[in-house]
Amino acid sequence: MASPSHSPSDHIDVFWHDGMLKHDAGTGVFDMAIDPGFLDVLEKHPENSDRVKNMVSIIRRGPISPYISWHPGRSALIPELLSFHTPEYIKELVQADESGGKTLCVGTILNPGSWDASLLAAGSTLSAMKHILDGHGKLAYALVRPPGHHAQPAQADGYCFLNNAGLAVQLALDSGCRSVAVIDIDVHYGNGTAEGFYSSDKVLTISLHMNHGSWGPSHPQKGSVDELGEGKGFGFNLNIPLPNGTGDRGYEYAMTKLVVPAVRKFEPAMMVMVVGQDSSAFDPNGRQCLTMEGYREIGRIVRRLADKHSDGRLLIVQEGGYHITYSAYCLHATLEGVLNLPLPLLSDPIAYYPEDEALALKVVDSIKQYWKETVPFSGED
Repeated sequence: MASPSHSPSDHIDVFWHDGMLKHDAGTGVFDMAIDPGFLDVLEKHPENSDRVKNMVSIIRRGPISPYISWHPGRSALIPELLSFHTPEYIKELVQADESGGKTLCVGTILNPGSWDASLLAAGSTLSAMKHILDGHGKLAYALVRPPGHHAQPAQADGYCFLNNAGLAVQLALDSGCRSVAVIDIDVHYGNGTAEGFYSSDKVLTISLHMNHGSWGPSHPQKGSVDELGEGKGFGFNLNIPLPNGTGDRGYEYAMTKLVVPAVRKFEPAMMVMVVGQDSSAFDPNGRQCLTMEGYREIGRIVRRLADKHSDGRLLIVQEGGYHITYSAYCLHATLEGVLNLPLPLLSDPIAYYPEDEALALKVVDSIKQYWKETVPFSGED
């Protein structure tokens, strides 16, 4: 393990509030709060507070801590939520909270304390974006839960109630930012963020995810390559569905061949990286086999894009990641990459996971060819 021997030349402003730990989706069979009656041990919902406690502690006490500045989060106000969400949907959430809770869709359970945590997640993300917009820093990280990128303007989905990243992107646009690029590396399609900006040519949404397709009425989007946006937004929603087990090399190839050229063409004034450690090799909710070094390299690539196109301005927003220990380590590695540190500060406790990159590289090449033939705004060099 290397440790910094000099003062940090860069730092990341982290926005966090302990109140986000109060969201509790209960116990049951994986993400369903049911007791089948024949199991002695029911597990916590995967989106539980333990995962985020470890994320907080590893960057508070781990070797990256000298590079971190902490800022208090805050609750979003209802009018702020209406920049992305419909009044009818927000009213549904408020009423669900007032009535003691509600299962909004499979696995997405609003219990007492969940709404307050959701408001803190949204408000903390807005504060992180405003911190950058006001010129107080260039690298900010909203360490938030519940996650948000599946929450669509009018419905909850995939453990998400409010779209934290979407609200921050809209704040940037409303503050005069001419364009925003969103790079989502969570293992699942960032369908809610995509839906919110599907008709916009001011927001480039790029999602790298496992090829999971639609999972029901709450998630009608498939995340396929032909979901490209509509109207003025056609070609500004780019999906990169990757085969299971893609791994470090495959993700680096996709970032280099698809993401970097697309962002280069778009030339965003602001960058947002939506991170989920559920793409890791050991996550119970994903199958993509990324290791710490894979996350580290993604962080490096996104930082280079921010330096080149958005004057170094980059907001990082937390989403999934459900392995209680490895998610925290992969977060640490991601932030090391964003900081462009010359050597890893933290070694991988689980080490190398074998991967077969051949299929992933063929898929990336086929997506690139499809974009070249189909998308007016293309990532083609």
